Amino acid sequence: MKITISIAQIRVKRSDPEANLRAGEKLVAEAARRKSDIICFPEMWTTGFDWAVSDRLARESGKAIERIAEMAGRYRIWINGSMLALDEDKRPSNTSVLFDPRGKPAGTYRKIHLFGVIHEDKHIAAGNSLCIVDAPWGATALTICYDIRFPELFRAYAVKGVKIVFSPMAFPYPKLEHWKVLVRARAIENQMYMVGVNQVGSEDLAPEGKLTYCGASAIIDPWGRTVVEASEDREELLTAVIDMDMVDDIRGKMSVLKDRRPELYK
Repeated sequence: MKITISIAQIRVKRSDPEANLRAGEKLVAEAARRKSDIICFPEMWTTGFDWAVSDRLARESGKAIERIAEMAGRYRIWINGSMLALDEDKRPSNTSVLFDPRGKPAGTYRKIHLFGVIHEDKHIAAGNSLCIVDAPWGATALTICYDIRFPELFRAYAVKGVKIVFSPMAFPYPKLEHWKVLVRARAIENQMYMVGVNQVGSEDLAPEGKLTYCGASAIIDPWGRTVVEASEDREELLTAVIDMDMVDDIRGKMSVLKDRRPELYK
């Protein structure tokens, strides 16, 4: 089965969900015009990381979620990206939602690995469960940014039959080369598609310092080849067609997952 994916590499306007949603809707409309099945946005794409007001933004996130759901239904397109939202205990969380073309949340994932370098762990409640969606194109998993450094998460998804992972990112310099290697490694070792969508632009996380995001959003196929890759510093909407049958083909030819010996890894 072939699907068309658009990845939206954007500059997030800090603490301004309305501006980000207006800009995002234009990209959703363009992705739909290109006949994309899904459009993917970066990490925290509706607000950015503004710890001083994150509690308020999380409490108000219901409005943003409703807007995105409405876009998905109106343009008949799947939408993914992470945003501030309240978890089940009413705590701010970094949440990736996959909306289906009816505007319904098909899957919700709350970031389980929090990035202590920018004190995310002090302002965000960690998630405690994985998320796999039975999408029309096959088993689909959700992760967020820092998760890319934890290969066991992606292996767990692969063992459960996941064929593609959507990963919203806010990856900064000087870690560009880390990002490029890690996203390719996760695709190769698990024989799955990786869709990583990063931000561009800068953000001042005082007192933690200023971050400049390194872009390079990409789709990597199960063989580790780049399907499409964005620039390091420009806002871009890239669209590509991928063949989901490649996952089964490669897993059938090279039985990495079957050849595991987990009883020896403990």
